[in-house]
Amino acid sequence: MLSAAAQNPGVLFLQRGGRKLNLQKCRRRRRHCHFQAVSSSCSEILTIRKSLVSRERKAVEIAQQYLNRLRNTEPLLRSFLHVSQNVMSEAEQIDRKIDRNEQLGPLAGVLIGVKDNICTLDMPSTGASRILRNYRPAFDATAVRKLRDCGAIIVGKTNMDEFGMGSTTENSAFQVTANPWNAERVPGGSSGGSAAAVSARQCVASLGSDTGGSVRQPAAFCGVVGMKPTYGRVSRYGLMAYASSLDVIGCFGSSVTDAAILLQAIAGHDRFDATSSKREVPEFTSQLEPAEFLDSKPLKGLRVGVISETLGDGVDSGTVSSIQAAASHFEELGCIVKEVSMPSFSLGLPAYYILASSESSSNLSRYDGIRYGNQIAAEELSSLYGASRANGFGSEVKMRILMGTYALSAGYYDAYYKRAQKVRTLVQKSLKAALTDNDVLISPAAPSPAYRMGEKKNDPLAMYAGDIMTVNVNLAGIPALVLPCGFSEDGPSGLPIGLQIIGAAFDEAKLFKVGHIFEQTLQGFRFVPPIVDTDI
Repeated sequence: MLSAAAQNPGVLFLQRGGRKLNLQKCRRRRRHCHFQAVSSSCSEILTIRKSLVSRERKAVEIAQQYLNRLRNTEPLLRSFLHVSQNVMSEAEQIDRKIDRNEQLGPLAGVLIGVKDNICTLDMPSTGASRILRNYRPAFDATAVRKLRDCGAIIVGKTNMDEFGMGSTTENSAFQVTANPWNAERVPGGSSGGSAAAVSARQCVASLGSDTGGSVRQPAAFCGVVGMKPTYGRVSRYGLMAYASSLDVIGCFGSSVTDAAILLQAIAGHDRFDATSSKREVPEFTSQLEPAEFLDSKPLKGLRVGVISETLGDGVDSGTVSSIQAAASHFEELGCIVKEVSMPSFSLGLPAYYILASSESSSNLSRYDGIRYGNQIAAEELSSLYGASRANGFGSEVKMRILMGTYALSAGYYDAYYKRAQKVRTLVQKSLKAALTDNDVLISPAAPSPAYRMGEKKNDPLAMYAGDIMTVNVNLAGIPALVLPCGFSEDGPSGLPIGLQIIGAAFDEAKLFKVGHIFEQTLQGFRFVPPIVDTDI
């Protein structure tokens, strides 16, 4: 259990299995690491807006800077499946607005990447699948339309695991994306391209989708901020369906402020999505105060629960140390930190894969070569369906469709799907109870830092197990924020480790406030990969 040492309230110990870890020592080790202290609260979005409004820089100059970096780093990283040809012309339009003294949108001149399973009118949207190769939607997804309305420039479509099925971005039908911190490591998945693009500063921010952790795990692997909002907070209209009761569109940014600004832009009710919430969207950035205005205990009295099941067997020791150090840092900020046990936590993983696979077997049936998808000619209809799907779908997608079809089949529905729904209810109640006793919960975003390429490719069960930290949040439909909190010692530059902060439904504002203060006060780290400094 977590307890403060009686002789020194500033020392926090974790008691597990008869051994104690001194978190004050963790802090000392952290402060002496070779990474420079830097204020990670700097908002690229606000910096761009300030430079445009003051006329210090032109939008075309900013756009060219990002495009140059994208072109320099893309041969190594392969974050994008398609880069827009309209970036410079859209930047020129913004400059003309400034010259005419017209009002600018809050995202004017901000280059944003969009995951390839989110529809865009002027670019291909393939879901990283051969079955949708060269598919161009006739509309923008609601989230994309809202970004454009705010003045954002959509720079391109980012790589992903095919239809969102995977945790490494190695399941893309077109290319494999590399982690900007170490090109021999994966960026996570399924939104790996979106996370890598923000980490390498190929774009300012990006959109991803999160069905079981596909925003949060890549954010942790790539050392950026990732927000998975409450189910219904953001319209799913224009998002290619994987598991409709779990899918949400989320945000990546290099700071909590940027993630908050991005969510502010895309959140809200949409008449095209019956599951979108009519709740009023609060001003997420209103409580994000600069570091100089914070008192010595800016989170005094905040109740923080550390989920004990997330720090046990199977979790990398460096990850455990970083989360324990984060818990200690929360204590320094005035929080009341305690360990919370959730016995149902491990049950979420098998329930998630049954439910997600079952829903995908229904949702992906539309890709038959007639309604949607590239067609393989055949003399009979059933042969046309079979050949189109066999040629168009990758192995992971086929396996999940088969798993879902099996779970929904007669004689197995009660044993698998119905039981998984009962477990989902149990997980929802467990998280709700924990969030009644605590203001936020914290855990690692993943059991380890980024995997080596190919490490999990041929072991799907090991890859699925990596989602254990994130799937429960999707089953409960609640929000979670991931931000970098430390480094492992792997490689010359280390690999980022992500802290997951979980909140109650529609409480994104609290998560942003807590994450922003944590980010502003964390010392000893610079979460910018070396590739940004060298631009190869």
